Amino acid sequence: MNVPTAVESRTGLSGNQLKVIAMIAMTCDHVGLQLLPQLGFLRIIGRLAFPIYAYMIAEGCRYTHDRGRYFLRLASLALVCQGVYYGAMRSLYQCVLVTFSLSVCLICALDNWRKERSLPAGLLALGAVLGVGVLCLGLPLLLAGTDYAVDYGIWGVLLPVLVYFGRDRRQKLALLALGTAMLGLAFGGIQWWGMAAVPLLMCYSGARGKHRMGMLFYLYYPLHLAVIYGLSLLLEAVLPGRF
Repeated sequence: MNVPTAVESRTGLSGNQLKVIAMIAMTCDHVGLQLLPQLGFLRIIGRLAFPIYAYMIAEGCRYTHDRGRYFLRLASLALVCQGVYYGAMRSLYQCVLVTFSLSVCLICALDNWRKERSLPAGLLALGAVLGVGVLCLGLPLLLAGTDYAVDYGIWGVLLPVLVYFGRDRRQKLALLALGTAMLGLAFGGIQWWGMAAVPLLMCYSGARGKHRMGMLFYLYYPLHLAVIYGLSLLLEAVLPGRF
């Protein structure tokens, strides 16, 4: 997930630091979901991850030199993860990498139409909007007897899109807050804790950070899930019925 090397301000949290915070929050969330469901505060901490990553996805789309490569990297990893999920658990649930892949696709199509205002660009944008609508809203109805759903739903896909089209930092944060509130309305409960990510992102300096850590952030997602899943199988074997 690329963020700019230029800085908007020289103080505050870098993109890398924010993504490390999101990684920690995401890990807490998945540990709470799979291993320690009795510790509800882990799931609350986990609500920070999605808004932070969504903001960084929007920044990546704005500053990357090659959006096609950016999309393919996300989509390829999403495809691998979905293959593993289906093979291991016969699950049709679409992971967050699918969500963000759809976000990038939508951003690219809408931004291209905004710049070109041509018929082909308009048709491409319309196709992207309809495709996202089918995947997020239509297929869950058609596959009602399965666990099919896109992680965070339509508002999850739209959150990076909203941030991307913000004209300045203040507007980006306002749109992030709006989209996160819509997630709270859609899912309720602890999802409202995602609003706590907004003050953190107010501290974003606009700088990427000193080191290139893109591949770490991409690979951490499937690797940490594999470790947690392996631990859950081990604990189930040792303590049957407890996990």
